[in-house]
Amino acid sequence: MPLVSTSEERFENVPEYDYPADSVTVTDDGAEMAYVDVPGEGDETFLCLHGEPTWGFLYRKMIPGLRERGRVVVPDFVGFGRSDKYTDVDEYSFEMHYETLRRFVESLDLDGVTLVCQDWGSVLGLPFAVSDQPERFDRIVAMNALLTDGEIELVETWHQFKDLVVETDDFDPARLIDGACVSDLPADVLAGYRAPFPDEESKAGAYAWPPMVPQTPDTPGADRHAQLREDLKAWDKPFFALFSDSDPITEQYRDLFRDLVPTADDEPDVWVEAAGHFLQEDAGETCAEHIVDFVDRR
Repeated sequence: MPLVSTSEERFENVPEYDYPADSVTVTDDGAEMAYVDVPGEGDETFLCLHGEPTWGFLYRKMIPGLRERGRVVVPDFVGFGRSDKYTDVDEYSFEMHYETLRRFVESLDLDGVTLVCQDWGSVLGLPFAVSDQPERFDRIVAMNALLTDGEIELVETWHQFKDLVVETDDFDPARLIDGACVSDLPADVLAGYRAPFPDEESKAGAYAWPPMVPQTPDTPGADRHAQLREDLKAWDKPFFALFSDSDPITEQYRDLFRDLVPTADDEPDVWVEAAGHFLQEDAGETCAEHIVDFVDRR
């Protein structure tokens, strides 16, 4: 099970993300999960989880606003960002990622958490927060999130995205991210998204994630989301479905969450305007404002 680490030199010129990084061991064979832990001015703790094929850099526009209310913790999943990376696609699984998230949260002993999650961050973070360790979480912000119990058909745009990743011989994460944003990303930001991946073998985690999304009820991970669906019906803590207006991949889940979660329709019925799948990139400051208002209300 070969592990590699991306040289820190590749991150030296990443714009607006110069927070010191730390790491914790999250697998039995020693894989390190990197994270930034930004102190804040209030008592809140925000746990921000990224998705495919990004890393904590995605949240750089949101951290300044969130830290006005408290601590902001932003990890990189194994295979992404500054975290260690397996070079074999077969080493990645739903349960591996889920277990590393569990070990990460328990290692930092996070408590009183507002979960902020998007894309794969929601696929892993929502069942963990709602069904596994709800005592650690005070609030949830589901941003362009998914509920993947295998009962909901994934849209054609998602299948096109999956095929784009798995069928290419030279996957460029930055080009995919740019294409899924409404705004055009500048060269230094594109370089920031390429920084974790110096070569093809370092992209194994990014290649692995799209086909891993549960598509049928017997797909690994679908059982966790089936339980999540049931547990969300009884979730009585604040829940904010914060979705963008230009993301065909996840838009179908927004009203599902608002209908399913008893507290979700207590929150404003808003769409983040002029934002695509990566709404943190297109409208990060606006998203942070919505979340701070959510915290202040609840």
